[in-house]
Amino acid sequence: MQLLVAPLLVALALAGSAMTVRSGSGSSIGRIDEDGTVRNASGSSEGRIEAGGTVRDRSGSTIGRIDANGTIRGSSGSTVSRVDEDGTLRDASGSAVGRLDGCTVRNRSGSSTGRFDGCTTADLHTMAAYLVFFTPLHHR
Repeated sequence: MQLLVAPLLVALALAGSAMTVRSGSGSSIGRIDEDGTVRNASGSSEGRIEAGGTVRDRSGSTIGRIDANGTIRGSSGSTVSRVDEDGTLRDASGSAVGRLDGCTVRNRSGSSTGRFDGCTTADLHTMAAYLVFFTPLHHR
């Protein structure tokens, strides 16, 4: 039974609402559709965050995944980031690099650097995956 619960929890956490992604100045820089399709400001598909946690680029290649516990892995399976239940964003070594404060993206000093319009608490993993794999708000 436990083997069925974990994938279901990931699917529920990643099956969220459509969100418009905004920069710190409020400009629209992209969108995440209800099906997980990530779009740039022009509406072109940049990739997809699937309900099972797999993250794909625009050509369909796997570029990473987000686990049910908030661990974000690169295509090789190594940990590249993490989002805690309280929204704290961590780098691969576990250092806090920012925070998802509801729908607001904050840097490590607490300043707002962006926002996800239309998000819900169920969208935490999707927002974190977007920040790691797709956004210009996140400096890789």
